[in-house]
Amino acid sequence: MASIAVIGAGGTIGRGIVSEALSRGHRVTAVVRDPSGYTLRAEGLTVAAGDALDPAAVARVAQGQDVLVSAVGGGDGPGHAALIEPAARALVEGVRTLGAAAPRLIAVGGAGSLEAAPGVRVWDSPGLPEGLLQIMHAHGDAQDYYNGVEDVRWTVLSPAATIEPGDRTGSYRTGTEQLVTDDEGRSRISVEDYAVALVDEIETPRHIGRRFTVAH
Repeated sequence: MASIAVIGAGGTIGRGIVSEALSRGHRVTAVVRDPSGYTLRAEGLTVAAGDALDPAAVARVAQGQDVLVSAVGGGDGPGHAALIEPAARALVEGVRTLGAAAPRLIAVGGAGSLEAAPGVRVWDSPGLPEGLLQIMHAHGDAQDYYNGVEDVRWTVLSPAATIEPGDRTGSYRTGTEQLVTDDEGRSRISVEDYAVALVDEIETPRHIGRRFTVAH
């Protein structure tokens, strides 16, 4: 079983990842700004304070782990979009300081920079709210940064165009740079199945040094 630290464990996706990893018997450290406000308690779970924007704090929670997961995103609104790319840099810098003992880094990405059609990205769709566009482009900037990192074992998992709490089916389809859609053109994934895909990637690495995406 793996030892996994999840930064951003207090968010919807972060909690989903923590729960899925625990259900498979992994040892999980939930990293949040204020541990006193984190209510989940379970065997194999440790709660720790940490800050994704502080490389030293990242290194502290990453030390001794097999995998560091970043669930830092724009779920708290467009005001947090400006934190996404700086967090990616701080995460890499923090992991990098651990040298040969550095864990693998898996980051929750965004769908906006995926191709919806040849030469057309999701964020090119008409009528998208400005706040959502800010989050999409922030994730795109973070992805551009990760693409240039060669000395850290990283993976970015971009969700479908729509991700929300739902059922855990354990079933999903994967893609790389193109949005995954169903026969009716919809791109959806539940938080629960997104977490399944991410923990599957932890257990069986297939996308080190690149991005992939999942949808039902």
